[in-house]
Amino acid sequence: MTGAGRLLIAPGMRIGLLGGSFNPAHETHRAISLLALRRLRLNRVWWMVSPGNPLKDAAGLKPLSERLAHARETATHSKIDVTAIETSLHTRYTFDTVSKLTEQYKDIRFVFLMGADNLAQLHLWKRWRELANLIPLAVADRAGWSLRALASPAAIALSQARLPEQNAGSLAASSAPAWVFLHGLKSAMSSTKLRSTGS
Repeated sequence: MTGAGRLLIAPGMRIGLLGGSFNPAHETHRAISLLALRRLRLNRVWWMVSPGNPLKDAAGLKPLSERLAHARETATHSKIDVTAIETSLHTRYTFDTVSKLTEQYKDIRFVFLMGADNLAQLHLWKRWRELANLIPLAVADRAGWSLRALASPAAIALSQARLPEQNAGSLAASSAPAWVFLHGLKSAMSSTKLRSTGS
């Protein structure tokens, strides 16, 4: 269990990975997690609170301990685990984190979760094509992002690997590359919006 701390994990589990700076965690993080638990038939979702996002300015980034504490207050669900696993894995980029997790836990079915806003910029991520070949992806619709996300370079490049939404329940058992676009998320909240209002 190195790096996972007291995370509940057992062979054969289907676990969603939701990464980010969580600066701060908010209701949309929780809504994406609950949507994924239900639609993807996951056993658990891990919130991977990052020490820092390489694509974002670190100015205004609250200490990791504060972000973890607030994330735990926000998650409030028995199947959502809040972790700083990237700190113990000594990783900074998503590809590196997922590579270590899939190597360490070969008997776990991981799915990487993201909002449509992240799909829109996925092509900017380090080794994003290799990430898509390593783990199935689930993308939750975000208000105002659908068209930009589905017209993005990554979405176009991975178009042949997209599963019909009605097959979302089989994503965790699918071989990468495979991804699904999930509708039904109502919240438009974002960490940026919360910071701008001083919440």
